[in-house]
Amino acid sequence: MTPLGASPALADTADARVADLRDDIDAILEDPALEGAVSGVVVVDPATGEELYSRDGGEQLLPASNMKLFTAAAALEVLGADHAFGTEVAAEDAPGRRGEVQDLYLVGRGDPTLSAEDLDAMAAEVAASGVRTVKGDLYADDTWFDSERLVDDWWPEDEPYAYSAQISALTVAHGERFDTGVTEVAVTPAAEGEPAVVDLGAAEGYADLDNQAVTGAPGSANSLVIDRPVGTNTITVTGSLPADAARVTALRTVDEPAALAGHLFEEALENNGVTVKGDVGLGGVPADWEAPEVLADHTSAGLSEILVPFMKFSNNAHGEMLVKSIGQETSGAGTWDAGLAGVEDALSGLGVDTSNLVLNDGSGLSRGSLVTADTVVDLLGRTGGASWEEPWSASLPVAGESDPFVGGTLANRMRGTAAEGVVEAKTGTMSGVSALSGYVPGPNGELVFSIVNNGHSGPAPLAVQDAIAVRLAEYTGHQAPEGVSPLRAPVQGSGELECSWEQAC
Repeated sequence: MTPLGASPALADTADARVADLRDDIDAILEDPALEGAVSGVVVVDPATGEELYSRDGGEQLLPASNMKLFTAAAALEVLGADHAFGTEVAAEDAPGRRGEVQDLYLVGRGDPTLSAEDLDAMAAEVAASGVRTVKGDLYADDTWFDSERLVDDWWPEDEPYAYSAQISALTVAHGERFDTGVTEVAVTPAAEGEPAVVDLGAAEGYADLDNQAVTGAPGSANSLVIDRPVGTNTITVTGSLPADAARVTALRTVDEPAALAGHLFEEALENNGVTVKGDVGLGGVPADWEAPEVLADHTSAGLSEILVPFMKFSNNAHGEMLVKSIGQETSGAGTWDAGLAGVEDALSGLGVDTSNLVLNDGSGLSRGSLVTADTVVDLLGRTGGASWEEPWSASLPVAGESDPFVGGTLANRMRGTAAEGVVEAKTGTMSGVSALSGYVPGPNGELVFSIVNNGHSGPAPLAVQDAIAVRLAEYTGHQAPEGVSPLRAPVQGSGELECSWEQAC
């Protein structure tokens, strides 16, 4: 039907453009990379609600890291873009004339960006308050969240790797991407035939080391394996590293991240002239302390800033910490059950139809979480006009932008195409699961889209996703450079590894 007042010729042209778009997407989805796969693909014009394309949009599929879209939106809705996370150091009383306190508590409240430098600054504050000696023990208090460290169906084999770090309300973040609950293990060759040299990084003196790695002959094969066997706090290093090889580094998780935070805080106290005479352990501030003395504190950046490393680099631990923080905010319980209920309530409050949404975690690492492409597009279409629309948009990876804090997991995708610098979308990848969902703004209006691929047997079908996104960019008025096919987008790399199985994609 021609809209009232519209020229029939213009309407016919618009209908033809949509028909061409549908034909092109159909052709792209015939790619052999999707043989045996199910693909939910939906494209909507949010201004009119018109569905420009739909294939299996109502099929429940594994989202991988597209689940983070729901977590981020709920966190912004429940906590607010300005929400900050606090960490405190508390004693029962202020230090006496001798500069002594009995026990000291490092209290975490879910900050996913707390760094070793922040711990050092708090240790300096403790020293400045007059404390010289902790006569008793130093406790790491992570009771803001419950003691469940991993989601029930995460694979135990993944536990050594940074994307499957244990979740704690008190955890130390590594590097500018704020990987939590990890340590950077460095292995350096020695002389041929000698043991390789292993540095456990932040976990030195906290984790145990089982070093069986040897230094091989120059030019020999590198067979180095860095592991943390399930149920242990031991980093094992095996294999051979050639004598002429460069230093090898790898992030590996630790058992009980809060205890590592306590270990690092004790070191920071010692470096600032405060001696801990007792042990370092886990424990909550005693309930019978009527008014604990806060000797130091730290406040994180606002959620709008924290969402950048969370979404750009697909940081799984951040997603789970946000879920438990939502649980604390809505129910006073830092648990997955409370948090996921809070996520669903927040989404429903936004008007999202959650009837086909199954939430089992906040990151998408779980294979119990399910979405439909329809539901993803529903969410994307409802962010417009939200008070937090700007930080939400700023958190999404941008196609082909080389700055990792802009391009994120799309930094190396869709370069040299109409989508470069245009498409803003969240990626997602696990074995047999891949997704790309987001926005395509343009002179001819904005589109929202979701592509969720499940069941492919080979590598992630990134070229297929990119080709669809490029075609949408062209549809909205962007031009491809001369010589670039509108149905294929060159893939220079998959961006950041966000698989749930190491080197699976």
